[in-house]
Amino acid sequence: MRKYFNLFDLSQKVDYKNEILSGLTVALALIPEAVAFALMANLSPLTGLYAAFMVGLVTSIFGGRPGMISGATGAIAAVIVTLAKSHGEEYIFATVILAGIIQASAGFLRLGKLVRLIPQPAILGFVNGLAIIIFMAQLGEFKTSDGNWMTGNSLMIFMGLVLLSMLIIWGLPKLTKAVPSSLVAILTIFGIVLLAGIDTATVGDKASIQGGFPPFHIPGIQLNFETLQIILPYAFIVAGVGLIESLLTLNIIDEITETRGRGNKEAVAQGMANIFSGFFSGMGGCAMIGQSLINISSGARARLSGIVAAVLLLTFIMFGADIIEKLPMAALTGVMIMVSIGTFEWASLRTLNKMPKSDIFIMVLVTLVTAVLHNLALAVIIGVIIAALVFAWDNAKRIRARKHVDENGTKHYEIYGPLFFGSVSTFNDKFDVLGDPEDVIIDFAESRVVDMSAIEALNKITERYEKVGKTIHLKHLSPDCHKLLKNAERIIDVNILEDPTYKLVVDKV
Repeated sequence: MRKYFNLFDLSQKVDYKNEILSGLTVALALIPEAVAFALMANLSPLTGLYAAFMVGLVTSIFGGRPGMISGATGAIAAVIVTLAKSHGEEYIFATVILAGIIQASAGFLRLGKLVRLIPQPAILGFVNGLAIIIFMAQLGEFKTSDGNWMTGNSLMIFMGLVLLSMLIIWGLPKLTKAVPSSLVAILTIFGIVLLAGIDTATVGDKASIQGGFPPFHIPGIQLNFETLQIILPYAFIVAGVGLIESLLTLNIIDEITETRGRGNKEAVAQGMANIFSGFFSGMGGCAMIGQSLINISSGARARLSGIVAAVLLLTFIMFGADIIEKLPMAALTGVMIMVSIGTFEWASLRTLNKMPKSDIFIMVLVTLVTAVLHNLALAVIIGVIIAALVFAWDNAKRIRARKHVDENGTKHYEIYGPLFFGSVSTFNDKFDVLGDPEDVIIDFAESRVVDMSAIEALNKITERYEKVGKTIHLKHLSPDCHKLLKNAERIIDVNILEDPTYKLVVDKV
């Protein structure tokens, strides 16, 4: 248990100034996002803010990726909005708690390693789609409260402030990295608007963020099978979406910082965070790539920045709402647009003509599904499925058989390439049962029997030779193939007439 709950890595050097300032920047950026996602899920703004605090705090303390920020997210909001409209927030709290239990169980069962199965084109598509989502979400800030696009002076003022904040974020690091450029941009725009008395949209125009400490609350639902039928499907989807988004974000932060996070530990922390969120009136959440990139780009590398962000967010809710509600949305919009620009993998566009067509298709498809449907889990799952099918198809064509007859008149088939469901048909076509001599050897020194379809193929080929009175020998089957064949004995009759000792190097995970 200890490996899951180390509070700090004592070997890690912490830059306290960067951590605290980064945490402040993230806290300011979290507020409009949490409010927007709560409203998107048809819930009260405080439900999103409480989730941002609770999920952010727990994952920062116990998570497997220092510097990564978690909170209320649009992916979770998109999943639970239907349930919120049909059954209300009490069912949301129960769903989040159950999803947290599922996520923590996945972590304890060490299922976090499954993220390795996600191919690079799917990750690129995920990142690019997420960048588009972040950018498109900011376009809504160019609308008035009645839903119409800004025009005239209000548009020019808002756009000018956005561009100024973007310019500061882009240019300040070229002069100094002593303070986070995003924080300087927010404070500069805030000061200009306040001193000049500029009339522009503020955080308070979205909703009030005034509140107290998240109240402990046991969901008011009936504990019966009917309720479980309602919330269980949503809980599995929330858990899956949360883990996929969190583990992919973890991998992205790993690449940026050139360090390695711990996926299973993060899964446990995400589960704990959602359990607490559900019991403390929150809508649940997961890792936030936008805020995580703000944090990392501001110089944060330790857990302290996430803890500071969560504590400051709660402080704003309880004591500083009047000030925070006056923050210009233009400043936060500029920050998030720069995040979207930084998130997009521009290198993926430059390498399009160098990538296999299947990889290009996967990347573009995942990008479109992410950007259009806003369903990150579905997009990644589609990418994984297509990549698996492409891999299976390519490997199905790679099975070959070298053939020769030795001095004793025995015909040898030396198989190379994997024998599995996709290559069975090609494998069967390699043999000339009627034209072969009395003795036939099939050598698997350069091949591997992968699945039950392959075992069935071996059974059928031995039956074909047996029917015409010929002897077949299966040689050089690896130990793992032996295990498959032994497991299949009760199902089919696998005829192994000869099998010399053979050892195969197997990668240990």
